[in-house]
Amino acid sequence: MPGDLGLAGLSDGLMTTAVVVYSLAMLGYAGEFALGRGRARTPAAAGTRVLVGAGPPAEDALPEDAETGRPRPRDVGVLLGRAAVALTVLGWAFHLTQILTRGLAAQRWPWGNMHEFTSALAFSAVTALLVLLYRHRVRYLGLFVLLPVVLGLELASTVLYTAVGPLVPALNSYWIAIHVTAAVIAAGCFTAASAAAVLYLVVDRYERQRSLGRTVGMSGIAGALPGKEVLDRLAYRTLAFGFPIWTFAIIAGAIWAEAAWGRYWGWDPKETWSFITWIVYAGYLHARVTAGWRGRRLAIVALIGFGCFLFNFFGVNIWVVGLHSYAGL
Repeated sequence: MPGDLGLAGLSDGLMTTAVVVYSLAMLGYAGEFALGRGRARTPAAAGTRVLVGAGPPAEDALPEDAETGRPRPRDVGVLLGRAAVALTVLGWAFHLTQILTRGLAAQRWPWGNMHEFTSALAFSAVTALLVLLYRHRVRYLGLFVLLPVVLGLELASTVLYTAVGPLVPALNSYWIAIHVTAAVIAAGCFTAASAAAVLYLVVDRYERQRSLGRTVGMSGIAGALPGKEVLDRLAYRTLAFGFPIWTFAIIAGAIWAEAAWGRYWGWDPKETWSFITWIVYAGYLHARVTAGWRGRRLAIVALIGFGCFLFNFFGVNIWVVGLHSYAGL
């Protein structure tokens, strides 16, 4: 129908707009790093315990330089960070409208192929970032969450692009709204937690190299980040929230599989890698809560889990033949 084609074209245009706005937000977050947000990291400050969300009080104040009457570079960085948050919210609104128009154009739930899956996962990651920004003032995560989001949307717009069309018969069920939506929400949490884990490793390496008296090339980034304990706790809390949702997604998928194929579990590649991802994240939570693991080892486990998730999403969907081969490519 012409109207459907018009909505499909509008959806494609909105995705391009979202990518542009997210890219501008990335520049704002990068500018905040470059202009020195936060105090330079010192060994004493690095070991100070700080609650998640705590930040330097001067962040909300923008005093002027006494000689020139203009904002100092660090204060300009704060303004860039605030502008980046506003652009992130604007890009999120464009992105949400893109998903809605895609669904209206197809007259179905818009999770039917890799183009739509990737857009939904990117949207979930940005939503997780905005929730964390609202609750914990974690602007330092913005650049590192939006980078994979922009790359993912670029892939969705080019390599993974699929024209609007009907669902394959196996996906034509109300379970797609339950199972896939839960997986998408969990994926957003995994992405944000992985960004925190990467930043933990950056700060950890910086502090260890500095303690040995060595020159560290990432001092600018590390000096603008909070202490390791903050990043470790942020990754844990985000994963602790996303893991039960991933568990529910797997259970819902098993129920859907029984309705569609007459069995709950068949060790299909998608099922297998979903379970492997679940095992790794379960190991992460168990090691922290029961064995008392903290820090570098846990950050590595979190990134291994995210690697399993990415392979499950991209590798299994694109290169592995199975009952879940719905890439649409």
